[in-house]
Amino acid sequence: MISTRGIQWLLRVGWVVLPFIAGPTLADALHDWSVPLRTTASVGLWVAWTLAVGAVLIPGTPGLVMLRVIALGAPVVSVAALVDQSAGPLGPAFAAAVALLAFTPQIGEIAINAGSYGDERRYMLRPPGALYLGPLLVAWVLIALAVTAGPLLLADRRWVAGGLSIAVGAPVVAILIRAFHGLCQRWIVFVPAGVVLKDHHAVVDPVLFRRSEIELLHPAPVGTDAVNLTSHSPGLALELRLREKVPMLRVMPGRQAAQPGKAARLLFTPTRPGAVLEAASAHRVCVDPAAVAHVDDLDSHDDMHDDDESESELGVAVAVEDQVED
Repeated sequence: MISTRGIQWLLRVGWVVLPFIAGPTLADALHDWSVPLRTTASVGLWVAWTLAVGAVLIPGTPGLVMLRVIALGAPVVSVAALVDQSAGPLGPAFAAAVALLAFTPQIGEIAINAGSYGDERRYMLRPPGALYLGPLLVAWVLIALAVTAGPLLLADRRWVAGGLSIAVGAPVVAILIRAFHGLCQRWIVFVPAGVVLKDHHAVVDPVLFRRSEIELLHPAPVGTDAVNLTSHSPGLALELRLREKVPMLRVMPGRQAAQPGKAARLLFTPTRPGAVLEAASAHRVCVDPAAVAHVDDLDSHDDMHDDDESESELGVAVAVEDQVED
């Protein structure tokens, strides 16, 4: 398995050489455009590439959002450039491979840990399950249209349409980028005192679970009645079992007021559950030894299956009833 640093360097090298592999096809596709349109499109592509290079060289959560928004556009633009072109599929295939690297959990971890404080280690949580049903893709399409439509319309001397596109698109981009950034601000953190859950979709404020309070961290068993803080995210859920109930303010979907309560068992869904268990063991948090011995299998299996398959094949349950023990 490729290490985290290995994935980071593959992404860096892949993004740097991307213009030399996909660029000729894009240049041919723009050849018949008018000079203003061709110049505007070329400048825009180079600006996007430069911003992404900066994001892969200088990790951070704002850069992670920018990188993934741009990276998703690379294969889309490359495929679109193949229309009426005789070029082969190398460019789109390479762009897709680079985009996949940008969306690996390891790249996310590097970005969020770039801003960590002192002796702490952060691991990203999966987005809420409902967002996988379309909102994420729709948001990206809106960003892409808002960013590109205005400049191209202005380059084509369509002043009113271009001005309106920019006026409408700018706030749309700002709102959606902020939402994407919020998804990158959800994580489980190992600190010297124990474990912190920071997830504004599940709890109002970050919750600290002291090491002395933690009884066990392990893959969630089938039929568990633990409090579900996964936001129904797909993937392998981990159960944190405590020796006593810990107070927290839960965010309840569809309700303005938070729900206070206490819980001694809770579920969350990290992007790399195996790595979280391994880190927990290194931070002297009690974990299931059998699970730690198979951390690579947990992460690889989690990436390949959704929550229903994980429940049947790994013996974990993600879709459990929301319960808070008052």
